[in-house]
Amino acid sequence: MKRYRIGELARLSGLTLRTIRYYGELGLLSEVRTHGNQRYYSDQDLVYLKRIGELKSLGFSLEEIARIIRLRDEDESGNKRRNELLAQYRSKLSKDIERMNTLQEHIDELKWRISQLESAEDAFTECPGTACAGCEHKSRCIFFKPE
Repeated sequence: MKRYRIGELARLSGLTLRTIRYYGELGLLSEVRTHGNQRYYSDQDLVYLKRIGELKSLGFSLEEIARIIRLRDEDESGNKRRNELLAQYRSKLSKDIERMNTLQEHIDELKWRISQLESAEDAFTECPGTACAGCEHKSRCIFFKPE
């Protein structure tokens, strides 16, 4: 097993020394110290750093990541980590789909408003209100005034 000093680990992972120290303080890495108090890290730590970056890019908080990593001490088979990751992925996917649907509704609304303005007369100054009685969009128009 190869050992890395903190500077080499920072270079290989693309992270700052400060970030690596912080992750160590959070218990995300298993640093070993020499008699001279020099930090050394393993190949596994490099893998964990890359995994932490991947999970952060997927919206995981450091607290969530730490909870998953700490499961390694409870279950050598990795099944608890796997099940926790699956639950977290499913939860994040559900939330992202919900956000995507909300964004799609917003996009559709903007497209509708653009088409309404593009189809207006050249001298458009205000919504004609009652003149919209025949409009196919009157049910969603906040300016429609029934007679």
